[in-house]
Amino acid sequence: METGVTVVGSGQVSTAPDVLRVSLSVEHVAPDVAAAVAQVGERTDAVIAALREQGVAQSDIGTTTVNVYQEYREPGAAPAYRGAHQLTVTTKDLTGFGALLNAAVAAAGNNLGLQSLQFDVQEKSALLTRARELAFEQARDKATELAALAGFSLGSVTAITETHGQAPRFEAQAAGAKLAFDSAVNVVPGDQTVEVSLEVHFSWGA
Repeated sequence: METGVTVVGSGQVSTAPDVLRVSLSVEHVAPDVAAAVAQVGERTDAVIAALREQGVAQSDIGTTTVNVYQEYREPGAAPAYRGAHQLTVTTKDLTGFGALLNAAVAAAGNNLGLQSLQFDVQEKSALLTRARELAFEQARDKATELAALAGFSLGSVTAITETHGQAPRFEAQAAGAKLAFDSAVNVVPGDQTVEVSLEVHFSWGA
Protein backbone atom coordinates (compact mmCIF):
# COMPACT_ATOMS: atom_id res chain seq x y z
CA MET A 1 0.00 0.00 0.00
CA GLU A 2 1.37 3.40 -0.99
CA THR A 3 2.20 5.61 1.97
CA GLY A 4 1.87 9.35 2.14
CA VAL A 5 -0.99 11.80 2.25
CA THR A 6 -3.79 12.64 -0.19
CA VAL A 7 -5.39 16.10 -0.07
CA VAL A 8 -7.82 18.13 -2.15
CA GLY A 9 -7.16 21.75 -3.04
CA SER A 10 -9.48 24.13 -4.85
CA GLY A 11 -8.91 27.39 -6.70
CA GLN A 12 -11.42 29.92 -7.96
CA VAL A 13 -10.96 32.80 -10.38
CA SER A 14 -13.71 35.29 -11.27
CA THR A 15 -13.96 37.69 -14.18
CA ALA A 16 -16.51 39.73 -16.10
CA PRO A 17 -18.31 37.85 -18.89
CA ASP A 18 -17.73 38.73 -22.52
CA VAL A 19 -20.48 36.78 -24.32
CA LEU A 20 -24.22 36.28 -23.94
CA ARG A 21 -25.92 33.08 -25.10
CA VAL A 22 -29.68 33.13 -25.66
CA SER A 23 -31.77 30.03 -26.31
CA LEU A 24 -34.92 30.63 -28.36
CA SER A 25 -37.58 28.21 -29.56
CA VAL A 26 -39.83 28.54 -32.60
CA GLU A 27 -42.96 26.38 -32.75
CA HIS A 28 -45.98 25.91 -34.98
CA VAL A 29 -49.00 23.64 -34.82
CA ALA A 30 -50.57 22.35 -38.05
CA PRO A 31 -53.07 19.64 -39.03
CA ASP A 32 -50.41 17.50 -40.74
CA VAL A 33 -46.70 16.82 -40.40
CA ALA A 34 -45.70 18.37 -43.71
CA ALA A 35 -47.38 21.68 -42.88
CA ALA A 36 -45.89 21.73 -39.37
CA VAL A 37 -42.39 21.14 -40.76
CA ALA A 38 -42.73 23.71 -43.54
CA GLN A 39 -44.30 26.46 -41.48
CA VAL A 40 -41.99 26.18 -38.48
CA GLY A 41 -39.10 26.25 -40.95
CA GLU A 42 -40.42 29.50 -42.47
CA ARG A 43 -40.80 31.12 -39.07
CA THR A 44 -37.34 30.00 -38.00
CA ASP A 45 -35.86 31.47 -41.18
CA ALA A 46 -37.66 34.74 -40.41
CA VAL A 47 -36.24 34.82 -36.87
CA ILE A 48 -32.72 34.15 -38.17
CA ALA A 49 -33.08 36.94 -40.75
CA ALA A 50 -34.29 39.34 -38.04
CA LEU A 51 -31.32 38.48 -35.82
CA ARG A 52 -28.93 38.98 -38.74
CA GLU A 53 -30.42 42.45 -39.28
CA GLN A 54 -29.54 43.20 -35.63
CA GLY A 55 -25.88 42.47 -36.41
CA VAL A 56 -25.63 38.85 -35.24
CA ALA A 57 -23.27 36.86 -37.47
CA GLN A 58 -24.55 33.72 -39.19
CA SER A 59 -21.86 31.70 -37.38
CA ASP A 60 -23.27 32.88 -34.03
CA ILE A 61 -26.71 31.38 -34.70
CA GLY A 62 -27.04 27.63 -34.38
CA THR A 63 -29.91 25.13 -34.47
CA THR A 64 -29.64 22.86 -31.45
CA THR A 65 -32.91 20.91 -31.58
CA VAL A 66 -35.49 19.97 -34.23
CA ASN A 67 -38.70 18.21 -33.19
CA VAL A 68 -41.94 17.19 -34.86
CA TYR A 69 -44.56 15.29 -32.89
CA GLN A 70 -48.29 14.69 -32.67
CA GLU A 71 -50.01 16.67 -29.96
CA TYR A 72 -52.34 15.00 -27.55
CA ARG A 73 -55.97 15.82 -28.30
CA GLU A 74 -59.25 14.73 -26.78
CA PRO A 75 -60.79 11.64 -28.42
CA GLY A 76 -62.64 12.64 -31.56
CA ALA A 77 -60.71 15.88 -32.03
CA ALA A 78 -58.86 16.54 -35.27
CA PRO A 79 -55.19 15.52 -35.13
CA ALA A 80 -52.52 18.20 -34.83
CA TYR A 81 -48.76 18.16 -35.17
CA ARG A 82 -46.26 20.51 -33.56
CA GLY A 83 -43.01 21.42 -35.24
CA ALA A 84 -40.34 23.00 -33.05
CA HIS A 85 -36.83 24.36 -33.60
CA GLN A 86 -34.49 25.56 -30.87
CA LEU A 87 -31.81 28.15 -31.64
CA THR A 88 -28.79 29.26 -29.66
CA VAL A 89 -27.71 32.83 -30.33
CA THR A 90 -24.30 34.09 -29.19
CA THR A 91 -23.53 37.79 -29.00
CA LYS A 92 -20.82 39.98 -27.50
CA ASP A 93 -23.25 42.86 -27.12
CA LEU A 94 -24.09 42.27 -23.46
CA THR A 95 -26.59 45.14 -23.33
CA GLY A 96 -28.52 44.29 -26.50
CA PHE A 97 -30.68 41.44 -25.22
CA GLY A 98 -33.95 43.38 -25.37
CA ALA A 99 -33.41 44.50 -28.96
CA LEU A 100 -32.59 40.96 -30.09
CA LEU A 101 -35.63 39.51 -28.37
CA ASN A 102 -37.97 42.14 -29.78
CA ALA A 103 -36.64 41.50 -33.29
CA ALA A 104 -37.27 37.77 -32.88
CA VAL A 105 -40.78 38.38 -31.48
CA ALA A 106 -41.57 40.68 -34.43
CA ALA A 107 -40.53 37.90 -36.81
CA ALA A 108 -42.34 34.98 -35.16
CA GLY A 109 -44.99 36.49 -32.88
CA ASN A 110 -46.54 34.03 -30.45
CA ASN A 111 -44.64 31.19 -32.11
CA LEU A 112 -41.48 32.37 -30.32
CA GLY A 113 -40.39 31.11 -26.90
CA LEU A 114 -37.51 32.31 -24.72
CA GLN A 115 -35.90 29.27 -23.11
CA SER A 116 -32.91 30.72 -21.29
CA LEU A 117 -30.10 33.25 -21.37
CA GLN A 118 -26.65 32.89 -19.89
CA PHE A 119 -23.58 35.06 -19.68
CA ASP A 120 -20.25 33.32 -20.24
CA VAL A 121 -16.52 33.76 -20.79
CA GLN A 122 -15.47 32.74 -24.28
CA GLU A 123 -11.80 31.95 -23.58
CA LYS A 124 -11.18 30.29 -20.23
CA SER A 125 -7.61 28.95 -20.68
CA ALA A 126 -5.90 31.67 -18.63
CA LEU A 127 -8.57 31.45 -15.93
CA LEU A 128 -8.15 27.67 -15.66
CA THR A 129 -4.37 28.00 -15.45
CA ARG A 130 -4.59 30.46 -12.56
CA ALA A 131 -7.25 28.37 -10.81
CA ARG A 132 -4.98 25.30 -11.06
CA GLU A 133 -2.11 27.26 -9.51
CA LEU A 134 -4.30 28.31 -6.61
CA ALA A 135 -5.67 24.79 -6.16
CA PHE A 136 -2.20 23.25 -6.08
CA GLU A 137 -0.93 25.86 -3.61
CA GLN A 138 -3.83 25.06 -1.30
CA ALA A 139 -3.26 21.30 -1.65
CA ARG A 140 0.45 21.66 -0.89
CA ASP A 141 -0.24 23.81 2.17
CA LYS A 142 -2.71 21.24 3.50
CA ALA A 143 -0.31 18.37 2.88
CA THR A 144 2.56 20.21 4.59
CA GLU A 145 0.40 20.86 7.64
CA LEU A 146 -0.80 17.25 7.83
CA ALA A 147 2.70 15.88 7.39
CA ALA A 148 3.97 18.03 10.26
CA LEU A 149 1.12 16.90 12.50
CA ALA A 150 1.94 13.29 11.71
CA GLY A 151 5.67 13.78 12.34
CA PHE A 152 6.75 13.36 8.73
CA SER A 153 8.34 15.55 6.11
CA LEU A 154 6.60 15.99 2.77
CA GLY A 155 7.97 14.12 -0.25
CA SER A 156 7.22 14.29 -3.94
CA VAL A 157 3.91 14.31 -5.77
CA THR A 158 2.92 10.84 -6.99
CA ALA A 159 -0.54 11.48 -8.44
CA ILE A 160 -2.87 14.35 -9.38
CA THR A 161 -6.53 14.19 -10.38
CA GLU A 162 -8.29 17.28 -11.69
CA THR A 163 -11.92 18.34 -11.89
CA HIS A 164 -13.15 21.75 -12.91
CA GLY A 165 -16.33 23.63 -13.63
CA GLN A 166 -17.82 27.02 -14.23
CA ALA A 167 -20.25 28.74 -11.90
CA PRO A 168 -22.21 31.43 -13.78
CA ARG A 169 -23.58 34.12 -11.50
CA PHE A 170 -26.56 34.83 -13.75
CA GLU A 171 -28.86 32.52 -15.66
CA ALA A 172 -32.48 33.29 -16.40
CA GLN A 173 -34.98 30.56 -17.24
CA ALA A 174 -38.16 31.47 -19.07
CA ALA A 175 -39.37 28.25 -20.69
CA GLY A 176 -42.36 28.80 -22.90
CA ALA A 177 -42.35 32.59 -22.45
CA LYS A 178 -43.86 34.37 -25.44
CA LEU A 179 -43.42 38.02 -24.51
CA ALA A 180 -41.92 41.17 -25.95
CA PHE A 181 -39.40 43.10 -23.86
CA ASP A 182 -38.49 46.74 -23.86
CA SER A 183 -35.32 47.24 -25.90
CA ALA A 184 -33.69 48.93 -22.90
CA VAL A 185 -34.31 45.96 -20.57
CA ASN A 186 -31.65 45.96 -17.85
CA VAL A 187 -29.95 42.55 -17.65
CA VAL A 188 -26.99 42.54 -15.24
CA PRO A 189 -24.21 40.08 -16.18
CA GLY A 190 -22.40 39.74 -12.82
CA ASP A 191 -19.10 37.85 -12.62
CA GLN A 192 -18.34 34.37 -13.91
CA THR A 193 -16.33 32.02 -11.70
CA VAL A 194 -14.11 29.19 -12.92
CA GLU A 195 -13.19 26.60 -10.28
CA VAL A 196 -10.59 23.82 -10.36
CA SER A 197 -10.23 21.07 -7.77
CA LEU A 198 -7.06 18.96 -7.54
CA GLU A 199 -6.70 15.73 -5.61
CA VAL A 200 -2.97 15.42 -4.97
CA HIS A 201 -1.07 12.55 -3.39
CA PHE A 202 2.29 13.31 -1.75
CA SER A 203 4.67 10.63 -0.59
CA TRP A 204 6.46 10.96 2.76
CA GLY A 205 9.89 12.54 2.62
CA ALA A 206 13.06 10.70 3.41
